[in-house]
Amino acid sequence: MSMKTDTRIELVLLVVLAVLWGASYSFIKIGVATIPPVTLIAARTLIAGGILLALIRWRGLTLPGDATSWRRFAFQACLNSVVPFTLIACSLDAGLATILNATSPIFTFLLTALITRHEPSTMRKLFGVAAGIAGICLVVGAPALGGLGQQLLPQLAVIAATICYAGAAVFGRGFRGLDPMVPAAGSMLCGAAMLIPLSLAFDKQWTLAPSTASILALLGLSVFSTALAFCIYFRLLHTLGSVGTTSQAYLRVPIGVAIGAVFLGESLGPSAWWGMALVVVGVAAMTIPQAKVAR
Repeated sequence: MSMKTDTRIELVLLVVLAVLWGASYSFIKIGVATIPPVTLIAARTLIAGGILLALIRWRGLTLPGDATSWRRFAFQACLNSVVPFTLIACSLDAGLATILNATSPIFTFLLTALITRHEPSTMRKLFGVAAGIAGICLVVGAPALGGLGQQLLPQLAVIAATICYAGAAVFGRGFRGLDPMVPAAGSMLCGAAMLIPLSLAFDKQWTLAPSTASILALLGLSVFSTALAFCIYFRLLHTLGSVGTTSQAYLRVPIGVAIGAVFLGESLGPSAWWGMALVVVGVAAMTIPQAKVAR
């Protein structure tokens, strides 16, 4: 298969990942209406982990049996689900939260450039990081930044969650050689093992009466935005790299805006269109190989 075809496939998967994780916000909003956040997150990881485990066995694969691999799965679970999912449960203005949560490529770039250096930190990637965050601000609206500094603890919680996502993207590169379903399943099962005791301690599930809409949202969140999404995520970590994979954080915003425009009749101002253009340019700079750009 040619490099050109490979790159196109990976970029399509990047967009699919952005759509799946962009949809998670809607699923969560519907789900927490009648299901407490920690219980929703615990159920999300348990269902996704169970689905992935069944698929792994159906494909004739097995999960590693050594303690070292499971310690790595547990650490990945903390970075990619347990800690950030819990932190983002804090209430915060939607526009500002979107901007803060879309900064993971910045932290991934900095971690890669200053600490791990596992992939080249080029000026083109730095330009892509800057263009992407500028585009997000235009899409969401610069006035959203006016709330920066207010509600400081929730804002710091979102930033901490974003740094966790960046660390997860860097650490997840260490699962090279494993089928993408294996670290996805392992990290989800470890996440469920950590979150279920918390949910039992705080939420008293036997008193809950979740609505049908919340249950369906939980299933959509677990199957599509978690199980399928994390399989794609671990594949992209090896094909596009840490910075390239986290660029989907930029794509989620214009995709969500576009869905609102198409299905909800929401209008887009000129700044939103310019913002989307900047996001596309930034993602291209972070994902398309240097040699391909030169040609």
